[in-house]
Amino acid sequence: MARPIAKDHDAKRQAILDHAARLFAEDGFDGTPVNRVAEACQISKASIYHYYGGKDDILFAILDQRLCGLRNRVCQPDPTSPSAEDRFRRTLVDILLDYQGADHAHRLQATSLRRLSAERQVVLLGYQRDVVAHVSDLIAAVAPDVFDGDTAKLRATTMSVFGMLNWFYMWNPTADEEARRSYAALVARLCLTGIPGL
Repeated sequence: MARPIAKDHDAKRQAILDHAARLFAEDGFDGTPVNRVAEACQISKASIYHYYGGKDDILFAILDQRLCGLRNRVCQPDPTSPSAEDRFRRTLVDILLDYQGADHAHRLQATSLRRLSAERQVVLLGYQRDVVAHVSDLIAAVAPDVFDGDTAKLRATTMSVFGMLNWFYMWNPTADEEARRSYAALVARLCLTGIPGL
């Protein structure tokens, strides 16, 4: 008979991911042995291996949770937004709100994703591509004449938008929801109306 799953199983798995994300981001993936993650969680090293096969599995779980969650939140159809501009504004807010509390995982996404196997990278990069494609489609819908047939300009514009959003956590790590909404609105106005529209 299989051993029953403990009531706190999911909570323990999440605690491992949360502590590992912080340690990996602060001290580096290579610089953080599994026993340090166990110490931070106040459990044994053997308990870590009960939930995850090793550091690569922990890193993948952190990034899979982060990127799949972002994709699912951002790429959902929004029938309540009548215009492309409104959908663009709401999407920027959704992205910044989804980033809230995920600074460590966000940093790992930028620094450690390539440490994983090619198969796992395909999964994670697929989530990223979905989000980028969604935002790119919104930008093209906002100004179809500007980007008509010019995929290089559309990609450069899309990545510039992500550049503004992705660095927010670096210079404003304690931003609350109100600050994130305000900054998302500023980025949207900058994109839609230019500096004179601010």
